[in-house]
Amino acid sequence: HDRSVLFISSPVSMIRSVGPMSQALLGTLFTWGVTALGAAIVFVARPQRKFLDSMLGFAAGVMLAASYWSLLAPAIALAEESDAYGANGEFAFLPVAIGFLLGAVFVQGGEVILHSLGMDNLSVVAHLSGHSKKVDDPADGVAGGDEALRKRRQAEHANSQGETGGDGPTASTEELQARWKRTLLLVLAVTVHNIPEGLAVGVGFASVGKSAQATFESARNLAIGIGLQNFPEGLAVSLPLHRAGVSKWQSFVYGQLSGMVEPLAGMFGAVAVSLAEPILPYALAFAAGAMVFVVCDDIIPETCSGPNSRLATWGAMAGFVVMMSMDVGLG
Repeated sequence: HDRSVLFISSPVSMIRSVGPMSQALLGTLFTWGVTALGAAIVFVARPQRKFLDSMLGFAAGVMLAASYWSLLAPAIALAEESDAYGANGEFAFLPVAIGFLLGAVFVQGGEVILHSLGMDNLSVVAHLSGHSKKVDDPADGVAGGDEALRKRRQAEHANSQGETGGDGPTASTEELQARWKRTLLLVLAVTVHNIPEGLAVGVGFASVGKSAQATFESARNLAIGIGLQNFPEGLAVSLPLHRAGVSKWQSFVYGQLSGMVEPLAGMFGAVAVSLAEPILPYALAFAAGAMVFVVCDDIIPETCSGPNSRLATWGAMAGFVVMMSMDVGLG
């Protein structure tokens, strides 16, 4: 028993002993790793819709709880302790409100850019859960269709050879190009969503010790929570890629690449906060606002519009309780 406790506590003690930059890097490498783990599901399983909806609901609950206990509460405490927002901190809500709204604007701006590039359905969850109107082939379902997909590819190949003699673009070629464009835009969409998550972890570790609520345990719990909700995001890229005809290995590579931005965003956030400490309340609230926007604009509407809305709701309740318990009980 003592050995098992030592095995678990030793890595945590090692992370605690290094500087905030190294902590931010290690924390975001962990979240990237969980994204890769989710993408790797493409090798072993085709998850059922109920499992996916409940997992996405769980992720929504985790993100909402983390937004308050790990980000907004420390941001408010930091602003209250500063003399810049009233003698008694009566205007401490200002930097938090501004940062929160800027985070939402950031995600909305990213989605506007994606829309201008031709991604009509901006919902990452829609591609994962199969609700997207772009995916209307029964063979493209999340849980099956390998044989039908193989036959359809053979028919498309025969049509391209028979109708054009192998020369010039065909309808199937144009469809394949359209699928690739949607898939690449999906990678960009998940990447945009991962930037605030990486920022949240980086800023969380950089803020340790700045206030009573900004603790190492809070930053650690935030990294764990972000990792938990990154799992379905890896799936959101790898499964649609494989359905579009990409090999499992290539689908996995692209899926984990979507999480590569998190260490970069985390280091940027940690460096920015270290160089300009007064922006810390804004930065914490920025990350919270971005995550809440993703939950309210993307995850909740999509999971609640499907056949498993009640299951997704209870998943969200469970995720919220788990993250709240981690922050309060282990913080």
